[in-house]
Amino acid sequence: MLTLYYSPGSCSLATHIALIDAGADFEARRVDFAESGQRKPSYLAINPKGRVPALVTEDGTLTETPALLAYVAQRFPAAKLAPLDDPFAFARVQEFNSYLCSTAHVAHAHLRRGARWVDAANTAAIEAMTRYVPVAMTQIFELIDGRMLKGPWVLGEAYSICDPYLYTLSTWLEGDDVDLDRIPNVRDHRARMAARDSVERARAAQGLPA
Repeated sequence: MLTLYYSPGSCSLATHIALIDAGADFEARRVDFAESGQRKPSYLAINPKGRVPALVTEDGTLTETPALLAYVAQRFPAAKLAPLDDPFAFARVQEFNSYLCSTAHVAHAHLRRGARWVDAANTAAIEAMTRYVPVAMTQIFELIDGRMLKGPWVLGEAYSICDPYLYTLSTWLEGDDVDLDRIPNVRDHRARMAARDSVERARAAQGLPA
């Protein structure tokens, strides 16, 4: 059986949703960030990066959301969560999810994780990064809204592993002071996702509000 390590409100929600979409048999285990659970030796033995998500499989442990989502799609092909028979289309899936991981998530992290990129004592630099988050996130999501989100789902008519990932990051936008009226397609996508049973179940399992 698979084991997903997660923290509520983090990007681990995307994989949690995808596992439910896939009909996977898995256990979800919470890593309590409030108690620095991600830094405890027991968790570092699972994921030395000290972050979530981590997915323990029969073959070993996987980390990084794009990798986990691709694994779920390929492990459970009957769920049709990615165009596995089309190399170019599958690369498009990876392209989109990589952009969320390497650009959108990193821009968001500058709000509270500035010390990852500059000495924590450099308060001026950290404050500058924090102030720029609304600008950066707005620019990133305007690009997604206008050029990358085909509608009604990311790839168009076919729901895929891109959708729970976009949904998860879009739930952070109010906290990043992004005006949702500037990204109506992302806003509408989030509403469609919120109505899905898999999203409701994953949020409930993580103790997140409906």
